[in-house]
Amino acid sequence: MSEPPHTAAATSLTHHHHHPSSTPASSPLNVREYQKGNWTIPETLILITAKKLDDERRIKASSTPPDPSSGAARHHSRTGELRWKWVENYCWSQGCLRSQNQCNDKWDNLLRDYKKVREYESRASAAGDDHLPSYWKMEKHERKERNLPSNISSEVFEALNEVVHRRYPLRTTAQPSSSSVPSPAPISVRPPSPPPPTAAPAVSETSDSSETECSEKMESDTKRRKFRNIGSSIIRSASVLARTMKSCDERKERRHREVMELEERRMQIEESRNEANQQGIIGLVSAVNNLSGAIQTLISGRHGQI
Repeated sequence: MSEPPHTAAATSLTHHHHHPSSTPASSPLNVREYQKGNWTIPETLILITAKKLDDERRIKASSTPPDPSSGAARHHSRTGELRWKWVENYCWSQGCLRSQNQCNDKWDNLLRDYKKVREYESRASAAGDDHLPSYWKMEKHERKERNLPSNISSEVFEALNEVVHRRYPLRTTAQPSSSSVPSPAPISVRPPSPPPPTAAPAVSETSDSSETECSEKMESDTKRRKFRNIGSSIIRSASVLARTMKSCDERKERRHREVMELEERRMQIEESRNEANQQGIIGLVSAVNNLSGAIQTLISGRHGQI
């Protein structure tokens, strides 16, 4: 796998690397205002340093058995719950104002991008530059076309590579033990003695790596369940919203029909009222005509008597 361009990742990690006895926890009276938006490279390097120190802290805690009488067993059982809070406190002490959820999500994204780039670089080194170009020689659009992360920097990749090799030391120490020349000599001279010292660190390393893998699996399963619950709640909320909007539209349409019916009734009443007025006027005119005719008949009858 071709190496990324030389950067100052080791310098940055060395600058932030110290082992505080306890990171400053936030006071219950002070509410932290977390920063939002994209992560900068310095913030990412601080997070990687915090994760490396947290791994060292948990490995050291797991190597010392807790005292049940002092209550350390209960504290040891809660370290998995407080690990990301510890990472958040360390990031805050270094000026990275991010929450534990932001740190957890960013770390998962970093590991996913790192694995993609590492696997691609392995294939590229095996196939050669003529068939597959190196990730560090491609432009952003070329990386997107190959379904690779487009913006991971070389210093972040180097820092992650250091943390991954520290977390899984069996991958790095297996080759020197098998390729070293002086090791077969003591084994041939004293067969019984070499197996115990070589077997003990392998067991501890395997237990540490298996414990880390189990914790990572538990975290991924918890996050998967959380995303599944969030997705189901979003679907339920969307269905409730759709039903509410549908009922609102139905009520609007029903109200519109009622208004139209009232308007038709009003127009019918107005027409009947106008028709009644017209008939009344016609009756009044005919009554006046009959009255005038009777008056004229009466007047003509009196003139005839005279």
